Amino acid sequence: MRTLAALAASLLVAGPALAGQPVTLKTDATDADGVVTLGDLFDGAGAAAKVPVAARAGAVVMLDALAVQAAARRAGLDWSNAQGIRRIVVRGGPSGAAAQRGNVEVLTWARNIMAGETIQPADLVWGKAAMAPADAPNDPDMVVGLAAKRALRAGAAVAGRDVAAQEVVKAGEVITLTYDADGITLALQAKAVSGGGVGEVINVQNVSSKKVVQAVVTGPGQAAAGPAADQMKLLNRNTRVALR
Repeated sequence: MRTLAALAASLLVAGPALAGQPVTLKTDATDADGVVTLGDLFDGAGAAAKVPVAARAGAVVMLDALAVQAAARRAGLDWSNAQGIRRIVVRGGPSGAAAQRGNVEVLTWARNIMAGETIQPADLVWGKAAMAPADAPNDPDMVVGLAAKRALRAGAAVAGRDVAAQEVVKAGEVITLTYDADGITLALQAKAVSGGGVGEVINVQNVSSKKVVQAVVTGPGQAAAGPAADQMKLLNRNTRVALR
């Protein structure tokens, strides 16, 4: 009978990754009936296209990318999320809902922000605007801690597409991959196939066996796989939901 250590080693070193059907996230996800399905979110969902993921009560719903990735995996789909997306905006209607118009309250940038800067609480202020972006966040905590993808102008309405997760693991970087379960920890070198921030799921390749598995980024140059990593994913997701 193989020991836990042997089983873990086989998963990390010699075991093939469970590969699902590769899918691509749609650039403009929409749903027509208030029920968001995998087919609304992904191109190539196939037989899993009708699997429900979330309900949309308003014109727009914002989904946690890790939760969507997990739902896709359970349905036999593989979305690598190489771009490090943290949230997915789904609009109502067959061609997407228009941005909100009128004298609406939105988050705006309190100062000019350079590309790559980390968003701080003081960088956000509520204000009135004639039109709100369709992916406008409704809570500052959804933006704080992320990085500006481009230069942002003071006074402009905040949009989800303005920011992205801070990458602490870069694609192509050799990192330390750990497997921790029941007090047993194994470590090996792996190459990051995709980059990501802390708590995000990335694809990594075992340097020795060339096998590709999914892991959770735990810090600069580090990621984890196995039961402990699954708990980190759940904790990370629940924390972000609670902050909304």
